Amino acid sequence: MATEQYNADSITVLEGLEAVRKRPGMYIGGVGTKGLNHLIYEIVDNAVDEHLAGFCSKIWVKLEKDGSCTVKDNGRGIPVEMHQKGVSAARIVLSTLHAGGKFDNEAYKTSGGLHGVGSSVVNALSEYMDVKISRGGLVYHDAYEKGRPVVELEQGLLPVVGKSRESGTQINFLPDGEIFEKTRFKADWLKSRLHETAYLNPNLTIFYENHRSGEEEAITYHEPEGIISYVKELNSGKTPVHEPIYFKGEVDRVEVEAAIQFVDTFEENILGFCNNIFTQEGGTHLAGFKTRFTAMINSYARELGILKEKDPNFTGADTRNGMTAVIAVKHPDPIFEGQTKTKLASADATKAVFTVAGDELQLYFDRNVEVLKGVIGCAEKSAKIRRAEEKAKTNMLTKSRFSFDSNGKLANCESRDASKCEIFIVEGDSAGGSAKTARNRQYQAILPIRGKILNVEKASMDKVLANAEIKTMINSFGCGFSEGYGNDFDITKLRYDKIILMTDADVDGSHIDTLLLTFLYRFMPELIYDGHVYIAMPPLFKVIPKKGEEQYLYDEKELERYRRTHKGDFTLQRYKGLGEMDAEQLWETTLDPERRVLKRVEIEDARLASEVTEMLMGSEVGPRRQFIYEHADEAEIDA
Repeated sequence: MATEQYNADSITVLEGLEAVRKRPGMYIGGVGTKGLNHLIYEIVDNAVDEHLAGFCSKIWVKLEKDGSCTVKDNGRGIPVEMHQKGVSAARIVLSTLHAGGKFDNEAYKTSGGLHGVGSSVVNALSEYMDVKISRGGLVYHDAYEKGRPVVELEQGLLPVVGKSRESGTQINFLPDGEIFEKTRFKADWLKSRLHETAYLNPNLTIFYENHRSGEEEAITYHEPEGIISYVKELNSGKTPVHEPIYFKGEVDRVEVEAAIQFVDTFEENILGFCNNIFTQEGGTHLAGFKTRFTAMINSYARELGILKEKDPNFTGADTRNGMTAVIAVKHPDPIFEGQTKTKLASADATKAVFTVAGDELQLYFDRNVEVLKGVIGCAEKSAKIRRAEEKAKTNMLTKSRFSFDSNGKLANCESRDASKCEIFIVEGDSAGGSAKTARNRQYQAILPIRGKILNVEKASMDKVLANAEIKTMINSFGCGFSEGYGNDFDITKLRYDKIILMTDADVDGSHIDTLLLTFLYRFMPELIYDGHVYIAMPPLFKVIPKKGEEQYLYDEKELERYRRTHKGDFTLQRYKGLGEMDAEQLWETTLDPERRVLKRVEIEDARLASEVTEMLMGSEVGPRRQFIYEHADEAEIDA
């Protein structure tokens, strides 16, 4: 039920805004593209909270020509009345950390956002922010530069700049180039996030516009079927076993909503959300669902005689293979692990989902026995495949369980302190030989691989486990792997803090990187999520001027800049491969922690990453061709 009490008295102040610009990573997760896009999400989340409170039905998001972003909603508008602190409530909301209506339980029943600090953090990290608030028939204006207000208040209140019959808040901001590595928002990530928000809020319409040169487009996101449509979209191109199962309910003020559908592809795809926030690492809500679902399927399987008395139960992974599900909870006071809310920790969410899922699914399966048999059939097939895969896995691992390198390729480091060790995956014996000579033996290990490894997206599990290069990597890392039919991965056993892919600086090298990343993403995703995977950046050129110092250049763009700015003749050396560098050159350009350049592999949008990996590395040609055509202008072609 919507709450009317949203005014100046609803705004609660906890502390100031001093630390944001000094430590932005604490508030938005980093200053790369991921943190940059997070600025938009914070403002959009505030508008979505207005929708959840019952006062907003439309949100407009625009990427402007000048690189700024504008977010507008038709909610109530930020309160502008005098706050007890002696200044307009809106000024406090926008310029004080931990100030907002979300700390007043009467103003918002549930809310997303980043611990309630969204607007003020975006303000602090923006070159400028311009705000227009329509409320009570009037339009109020405020503006800031790097978090500092530049509009004078009139007796503590915001100036009125017009009249309006509508209500709502409009915020335009430009990220600060002094804070962020790049200030160009990632449009694909934003569109994915907005579409996801529309799925989770079936009565909300989001209007997206991109006015940046070369990217002009307008999209309306409105999904009246909600998460049912989301599950159908996730399963597009796959053969469903049944129509989506949908249910919702509430236990102790925790609302639970879920949509489930099994398909003929034996993989698990369960997405969890709390107050519209995607919980990438899962949490208590998913634990409650998985526990109840596994017990229920095993119970039904024995009741129907599919599992005999002596048969072991299906594992949890068996019962969920083939499942695509969206589990969304709305919690009045959620507890998360971590600042950016990737894992839900609220214990009462387990009870709520366990109870609602149990009651509703029992009603559904009792009335739809054929669907139930189809779901149990998926578990039967999964169990059969699992047993065959476990046998193959056991055979592979027992041969070298205590060996760092069954194929004699690994040149291991002397230290056994994993926090200090790093392993370089190097393509080719020539480059591997140079790297072994150049490395610091104390903490750097070298693992040469032969050419392009198997594309795991197209291969069956038995072929993956039989591949020599993949077996060597699994044994070298020491932490096992997880995929599909169980989880033997234990990141605490990882032998190296950094896994660094070191290939040639050309198209073939990029292809090998892609194959390696596909393997790591599908079989050891935790390595990427926990920040252990890096790509080395060896130089492509070395310039030797007649006068001045020698210099390494990493790509064609750097070479062009050098040619424009350097006066005088110089000799240009192009490295076709890492093997062309001597040990000293390889150390100073690629191995030396003091001078090298590494790119850490990160995943901003897990759903988008999985879809793109499947499209680009899978068997279907048509979608891959279309993707390449649409993104051709973003490619960096090796000359």
